[in-house]
Amino acid sequence: MKSCHTRIYGAEFSRQDIKQAAGSGGLLSMEIEFNRECNFNCIYCYVQDDARGREELSREEAGDVIEQARALGAKKIIILGGEPMLYPHIMEMIGFIKDRGMQVELFTNGTNITPATARQLAEYGVVIALKMNTKDEKLQDVLSGRKGAYRNIQDAFRNLKEAGYPQTAPLGISTVICNHNINDLIDMWKWMREEKITPYIEMITPQGKASENGLLDIDPGRIRELFYEIAEIDRKEYGYSWDPQPPLVGGQCLRHQFSCAVNAYGDVMPCIGVTLPLGNIREDKLSDILRDSEVIQALRNYKETIKGPCGQCARRSDCYGCRGAAYQMTGDYLASDPTCWKNAGRQEEIISLPLDISGLVPHERPMLLVDRLLEVRERKSVSEIRISEDSIFVTEDGRLDEVSYPEIFSQAIAAQSGFKNLGKNGSAKPEGLLLGVKNLEVLDRVVVGDTVHVSVFKAAKYGGFGIIKGEIFKGDSLVARGEIKVWQNDKGNGGK
Repeated sequence: MKSCHTRIYGAEFSRQDIKQAAGSGGLLSMEIEFNRECNFNCIYCYVQDDARGREELSREEAGDVIEQARALGAKKIIILGGEPMLYPHIMEMIGFIKDRGMQVELFTNGTNITPATARQLAEYGVVIALKMNTKDEKLQDVLSGRKGAYRNIQDAFRNLKEAGYPQTAPLGISTVICNHNINDLIDMWKWMREEKITPYIEMITPQGKASENGLLDIDPGRIRELFYEIAEIDRKEYGYSWDPQPPLVGGQCLRHQFSCAVNAYGDVMPCIGVTLPLGNIREDKLSDILRDSEVIQALRNYKETIKGPCGQCARRSDCYGCRGAAYQMTGDYLASDPTCWKNAGRQEEIISLPLDISGLVPHERPMLLVDRLLEVRERKSVSEIRISEDSIFVTEDGRLDEVSYPEIFSQAIAAQSGFKNLGKNGSAKPEGLLLGVKNLEVLDRVVVGDTVHVSVFKAAKYGGFGIIKGEIFKGDSLVARGEIKVWQNDKGNGGK
């Protein structure tokens, strides 16, 4: 009986290496996009339109961040897209990576994998993950959003096989689980096993197009049934023994212990599902971005930071669900995974944004000014206030008194800290003090009936003391901005 999992993100690394990388802030792998161009229009595509006129990384910039990842210990580079085989310098970049002693894993729809290209990929030892969601030609074309996609994929598959895959280098088939193909996946799994292909069958992260077209409307019990049925087939027919857990069939995701993602515009993110920019390689070194990121620290310390049912699960020592699904569905990368079948019927225990702020801060009416927490990002959050006439901070002429602005910033940052610990064992509302105000600038007035948004950012921290930059917006207009100095009791905040 084979005890190893079929597809563990990180299976090529020892547990000791993973533990060391997590503790030291290092890397064992890095995901990167060289381009966003794609000739398919997959109805489940995760890529979101975030270009906004931005330029993609140059070869020099991409090479530099790969060198930085290598310096942090990365042994493997995973190339995503877009469609990477449309990138004009793809073979050059693969050669660049291989020349530095790192492994390459390439996710592709098969475009431009000619017989000659397939042989070159095999010579480089590139691990290929070919995107194929079904053996049904019409359905594959529908899922790919392009007529002829099935034949494109099959041509690439044939060329890779003729080049020696999977004997010369590992070949995987990347398959998403959706309501269109779920009944095909048992046969797909058996076919992959017979072909000695590594199955990459996984639940879709609900982002981009996948969150818009009903692809994910599958009962969690049906998902569980699929996982357990395949596990039984694998054990009886192929000698593989593994415990089913989402989001990967036959495997588990450990990437947040040792990896990160860099998109085509240089944004560094925890992974392609947790679309929280931590920084940009055009502005800061990769090592500095990872070292200073509260998001990365929290994910690497997931056993203590994951909230709700997932934080209480008996499997939490080696499972944290899908962090991408949690973030996309709740706005919180530390929330319990709503797509896990173990959480079915426990949705009320999974906290989502936006959220009433009263449960996050020690303030009460009438001192409580901020109403809702809308968004939490890296060191930053956005809250909302509707100005009511019974507020003690409203003047006789119906204007919000400017003396309240520092208190608003203070409450907003307290809500951000409180949310981080909400739903964890032993968590408590944060305790703190507003110590000072600096550079407060008022640009417009706010009156009763207005709704304003408050953006706060942790600019610096020294022990329990922090410098917070705050801005207040009414629509798109900046109303006020300034800095406050605060002290927070970290021990009362779970020590995190």
